[in-house]
Amino acid sequence: MHSRYERRLLDTAAGGQEVMICLSVRRFFCLGPGCAKVTFAEQVPGLTSAHARRSPGLTGVLQAIALAAGGRAGARLSGQLAAGVSRMTLIRLIRAMPDPALATAPRVLGVDEFALRRGHTYGTVLVDVETRRPVDILPDRSADTFAAWLAARPGTQVICRDRAGCYSDGGARGAPEAVQVADRWHLLHNLGEAAEKAVARHRHHLQAAVAAVTPPDRRATEPAAPRGDRTDRTAVRTRTRHAQVHKMLAHGRSARVIAAELGLSRNTVRRFARAADPEELLVADGTGRRPSILDCYEPYLRERWNSGATNATLLWREIRARGYRGGYSRVRDYLAPFRQAAAMPAPPPRPPKARKVASWIMTRPGALSAEDQASLDAILAASPELATFTEHVRAFATLMTERRGRDLEQWMTAAAASGEPALQSFVTGLCADQDAVTAGLTLPWSSGSVEGHINRIKMLKRQMYGRANPDLLRRRVLLAD
Repeated sequence: MHSRYERRLLDTAAGGQEVMICLSVRRFFCLGPGCAKVTFAEQVPGLTSAHARRSPGLTGVLQAIALAAGGRAGARLSGQLAAGVSRMTLIRLIRAMPDPALATAPRVLGVDEFALRRGHTYGTVLVDVETRRPVDILPDRSADTFAAWLAARPGTQVICRDRAGCYSDGGARGAPEAVQVADRWHLLHNLGEAAEKAVARHRHHLQAAVAAVTPPDRRATEPAAPRGDRTDRTAVRTRTRHAQVHKMLAHGRSARVIAAELGLSRNTVRRFARAADPEELLVADGTGRRPSILDCYEPYLRERWNSGATNATLLWREIRARGYRGGYSRVRDYLAPFRQAAAMPAPPPRPPKARKVASWIMTRPGALSAEDQASLDAILAASPELATFTEHVRAFATLMTERRGRDLEQWMTAAAASGEPALQSFVTGLCADQDAVTAGLTLPWSSGSVEGHINRIKMLKRQMYGRANPDLLRRRVLLAD
């Protein structure tokens, strides 16, 4: 023995009080002739380690706090647990933890992208679908990186993915024997987008829903607004570009030349070229109109005005007491047109938005309310094209819920013959990935657990503010329980 010295270790709290262990440690001579150390200190198994100032028990508690709460929040929590440390200490504890070892890839692997910086930098999260645990984080979303990961870890039999081509290509190269499964939610989401485009194309029939659910005395006396009634800047620009693209196509110009001359991408030019009518491109018919902060107070103003309260200042003060945060001039300008009338008339009912009707089409019929079902029935009765489209949508939903992937080819043939451009575009996308879509409609696997981890990654990024560097984010995703 060479000497003794006193060593102090912080330990887990006892009775709400901070605990410090004062330990007398021996130092020994090293008698080995080939050893470079002259002396060394003894370690107590399970209690000490070289240069550590905390016990393994306390270190494990702080690591668990850091993984669950992050830096600042974890520092506040550790102070309440009588084991206060700084946020930087917690971050260092996370970075000091080793990566979990993964010798082979999971049998059923889920893959999806997430944004490190939205619109600029993306990564890839890999999840064991059977255990619902993340297994790795890749620094990008390229096919080469994914293929190299699969090649280095053989054993994957099923790959659950979305419709992204990079994961399809990477999976085919890295694990050619694996069955690729297209996620059912993404298929239904793509079909919903097609439904919205189809409804927008036939939106002149949406006025039929008003007559189905509105009493005769509340119906508008004016005729329904014609197609193309939008005059906002986005609609005008869309119609102008649509005319330019089709005029140049008629003169034999290619998509590449048109894109260069108009300053558009080729995909945008193709989208304009596929649309026979510019109104098909104006699916989001609320675009260009910002909701007014006065909208939710209009019924109250109408009620008070018709009861005889026509003082704009008084009404402004009343709605201010109800939460209105706008100025007096907005209320005054809103009431000005009604001063010459005997009463403020109720606004005529408006037809439903294209997105609302698309949601009715995508909803199981028995789950709709009686009013929504009546509105949808009236629209489908007025538009045979939408009625046919709805039949195809519900037939696809039946294939999905009953796992009848074997009937996909027959459904695609019937849908392609329907003549609806949005549905034909959806079928074209299915043909490009038909094997994975058929597997998705047949096998029980999906990317649900992967989407859950994507939401968790978003939460961790918000929790860490600007400290969500890839190495720190990777450890928090992979090591947290």
